Amino acid sequence: MHAIGRLRVKSSGSRRRRARIPLLAFATLWMSAGIVWADSALMLPYPASFGKIPAATFDTGRHRVGDATLEIEELDDGSVQLYAESGVDGGARTIATATLAPIPGTHLLRPVLQQSQSFGADNEPLGVMTIDHNAGVAVCSHPGSDGEGMQVHQIALPSHDRVANVPLNLLFDPLVKGNVSEVDFQILLCKDSAKLVDFQARVVHREAGADPTDHLVEVRYGPDFGSVFSMLANVAVPRLSFWFDPASSSPWMAHRMPLYTDGPEVLVVRKGIETNTLIE
Repeated sequence: MHAIGRLRVKSSGSRRRRARIPLLAFATLWMSAGIVWADSALMLPYPASFGKIPAATFDTGRHRVGDATLEIEELDDGSVQLYAESGVDGGARTIATATLAPIPGTHLLRPVLQQSQSFGADNEPLGVMTIDHNAGVAVCSHPGSDGEGMQVHQIALPSHDRVANVPLNLLFDPLVKGNVSEVDFQILLCKDSAKLVDFQARVVHREAGADPTDHLVEVRYGPDFGSVFSMLANVAVPRLSFWFDPASSSPWMAHRMPLYTDGPEVLVVRKGIETNTLIE
């Protein structure tokens, strides 16, 4: 959704295959080498369901601007792959993927590889983000200011990192179920450099309708700058939210976040969900 949130813009099949291959190349190498243990402290639940979830991209005025999709696939060895694409039809878009490996002796998952890449309105590359938990590195690359070549920024991941740029829908599961009051994690930010920022998520709205199947949970998240900087954080950080239906076999309903670094904020909503049901 940078985030499990997770999506696709209208494009030809050949374009989609070309975009997807480089994102999963590292994951294929790790898995073919038999390396399935990631040095991540995250322990994520298996998805409640698998398959393709059609969705749409809306602007902040809740006007539909493009298609979106989330795909969740379970591999034979128990690993899970996430693929998401969202954006403006015929315009800017972002693709995000994650490979999650089973934790031995549990029915839980840890991230092995997370990646995202963004494209501008004319299909020009805007940047690529890679978080390789096995190698212990995070890399941000973007076109150089002179328009030639790519600028690359690499940092080492801390031991037992909690970086969760992509699988946020799974990370927030304990909040949705009411098992915890907050979740602490890290986000890799790619803007002129590569930086890990502490984030925190909480439930800000929980609603149960008259119908037992009518439920809505909003999880809001943002940088954990501490109480001294909380006022500044609220001003500087965009609205970051996920919505879930905890009574559904496929709980994710929608999420709101920037399409890419310094990009427009968008609302990605699964097919069949009315945007006016998402309270903000």
